[in-house]
Parts: sequence; structure tokens; C-alpha cells
Amino acid sequence: MQVRKGVLELIILLSLRKHERYGYELITVVTGAMDFELTEGTIYPLLSRLHKDGLLTARWVEMPGGVPRKYYRLSERGRDALGAMQTSWIRLTYAVQRLMVDPGATRQKPTVRGSAR
Repeated sequence: MQVRKGVLELIILLSLRKHERYGYELITVVTGAMDFELTEGTIYPLLSRLHKDGLLTARWVEMPGGVPRKYYRLSERGRDALGAMQTSWIRLTYAVQRLMVDPGATRQKPTVRGSAR
């Protein structure tokens, strides 16, 4: 299954909302929860961009006898962005579900109260 960029950003931010994680751990968590494969060639550039955009913070952790790991967590800006993305996602999925049930469904126009007409 192919995932569009914005959806993958949402998935990554959701995966980091409660726990700090390193790149490979994110790959494991996301592929375990979703029906698609996430590769290192996809995750690391995305994490780098989200960090550069201020949505994530990062820190290096030395591992005993191993390679250091870079852990990511949501920044305050990332939490705000996640909230906005969740709202947009809920609206989008509601509209798609409505169309799946009734392909002719249209959004009702809001009623304007108190107009002079």
C-alpha cells in the first residue's frame, strides 16, 4: 500500500505522541501497526525534515558497546501540528465515509440566521 507524504507525517507524529523513539524503532512500530512496509530510505529523511521544521526534537544516546541512537520526540510545535492534522484527518475520513455510503451525498449548505432577506 502506498502512503501519501502527509499521511506518513501524521503516522510518525502519532507514533511519537507518548514515547520518544529512535528511527529503527519507529519503523518497527509503524509496520507492526499498519499494513505497509516502511523503509529506512523513507523514515530517516522524513525524521530529518520534521526535526528541521521544528516538529520534533532529537537527542543522541550512547549505547553500551554499540552505535549511538538518535531519539526523537514531539516538540510543542509538533503537538500543535499533530492536533491540526488529526482534526483534518477526522474531517476527511468522515467525508469519504459519507460518500462511500451515498455517492450522491452533498454537504448541506449552512443556514444563515438573521439575514435581512
